[in-house]
Amino acid sequence: MTVKEGWRGRFFEDFEVGDVYEHPLGRTITSADNIWFTLLTQNTAPIHFDHHYAAQTEFGKPLVNSCLTLALVTGQSVTDVTQNVMANLGWDEVRLPNPVFEGDTVYSRSEVLEARASGSRKNVGIVTVRTTGFKQDGTEVISFKRTAMIYRRGQAPRIAKAGK
Repeated sequence: MTVKEGWRGRFFEDFEVGDVYEHPLGRTITSADNIWFTLLTQNTAPIHFDHHYAAQTEFGKPLVNSCLTLALVTGQSVTDVTQNVMANLGWDEVRLPNPVFEGDTVYSRSEVLEARASGSRKNVGIVTVRTTGFKQDGTEVISFKRTAMIYRRGQAPRIAKAGK
């Protein structure tokens, strides 16, 4: 039997400006997801969990908490963008052009905007991507720029392996 190492993610050297990563996993957002996230973050806006209230708005139904949309789409990008992150440096230009509703499935992709050496740390580089999230019908629901410090190949901490 041959044991092969699983996907370890991209290291700083693997990023090229202009590359686009189609993140492989979509996620259907349930009512429970929206309610739990809203409660965990202490967001008390009734538009997220009160169906009677939401029915009286222009949307006619509860909106998914926009911070859940940000967290989900950021999470979808980890496998392709920040699997080997030292530190997340921040989000910029967060835009929410269209609402997300319970039952929508969200997909995403990221484009590399910048990849440069760190001026203070030799073991990492700085990568900036623009990540965009879409609903099942292709409607854009979120976009943002995200900047992170990514380890160079051979510089990341060792990941424990089964039985070792």
